[in-house]
Amino acid sequence: MSEKTPIDTRHLRPATRLVHGGTMRSQFGETSEALFLTQGYVYGSMEEAESRFKGETPGFLYSRFSNPTVAMFERRMAELEGAEAARATASGMAAVTASVMGQVKAGDHIVAAKALFGSCRYVVEDLMPRFGVACTLVDGTDLAQWKAAMRPNTKVLFLESPTNPQLEIIDIAAVADIAHAGGASLTVDNVFATPLLQSPLELGADCVVYSATKHVDGQGRCLGGIILASEQFIQEKIHNLLRQTGPALSPFNAWVLLKSLETLPVRVNHQMQSAVRLADHLAGKTGVARVLYPTRTDHPQYELAKKQMRGGGTVLSFELAGGKPAAFRFANALQIVKISNNLGDAKSIITHPATTTHQRLPLEARLEMGIPEGLLRFSVGLEDVEDLIDDVNRGLTAL
Repeated sequence: MSEKTPIDTRHLRPATRLVHGGTMRSQFGETSEALFLTQGYVYGSMEEAESRFKGETPGFLYSRFSNPTVAMFERRMAELEGAEAARATASGMAAVTASVMGQVKAGDHIVAAKALFGSCRYVVEDLMPRFGVACTLVDGTDLAQWKAAMRPNTKVLFLESPTNPQLEIIDIAAVADIAHAGGASLTVDNVFATPLLQSPLELGADCVVYSATKHVDGQGRCLGGIILASEQFIQEKIHNLLRQTGPALSPFNAWVLLKSLETLPVRVNHQMQSAVRLADHLAGKTGVARVLYPTRTDHPQYELAKKQMRGGGTVLSFELAGGKPAAFRFANALQIVKISNNLGDAKSIITHPATTTHQRLPLEARLEMGIPEGLLRFSVGLEDVEDLIDDVNRGLTAL
């Protein structure tokens, strides 16, 4: 079955690209993207197989590193991000690990912001030094510390912005300039902002990573990750590493993520509007020491957030004056908001970072990162915001 010549979706607006971008239809002309659950592929001749393996003719070889459904997801994410190329992985941490490891070798040096998700910090602070790659951690908001940490052998600068869970905003363009001046590259974990609200590549970053488990899926169903960069970056630093080591995204998960991308703008916009309301509602309440949300004027990097982002995101954090006991009382009193450690879900989720996502770090390190015992991270879902406000009031009453 034939169809009209596919449109060039790269020049369309994000919401349209998220419905149509990267689609490859089979001979049956299906409306929904096809799910190709296959390990391998059949070649018409030995000569064709040889040609594909040499890279002389296009085509799929083995689903550990190439699959039609996964390729559609990669293409759609690349179009959304404004990247030339992308490679999907089995999880967000697989994407982070591969993006860092693909750029360094023994004797190299990494500079990373201290304010990282616990597993990301493990990769740069604990894992990479085992293989002879040194790491320096800096206050990501202090550009002088980034500059001072640079060495002749520095190859990668790594950060997330907004940070998890403090929601610090790091000047991506300025850090990219520091990296490039020192002959290094900048990799940005953009999971909190999503591609809709921040574009690190446009700001000068060389590589962007996501846990697609979060907003991309958005409904708590499957794991996934993705690395986005220029075609040269992907081919030279990422492709062969993934091909040989095998952190492959399953075609089924890729299909789920493809379908989820169609509703990403609707979900993120609704969640962000609710997050703004909830941040304003919590601010100034008895027992609430501070509220952190990027586009509130009392946020420490408010001006930078307004300059760098197109919205404050779906997550807010707040500190309760009573420390861990108060945080536990508040969270335990909630009925609608669920206690979990995920984010970006259709269901609102509350997390106590000090005892979950960042619990492996000693108290001194957590405090240095701005994670006191009374801090709670609130990932806002798709519920009616008035019901969420009522639920938050239950938590406040429990204090």
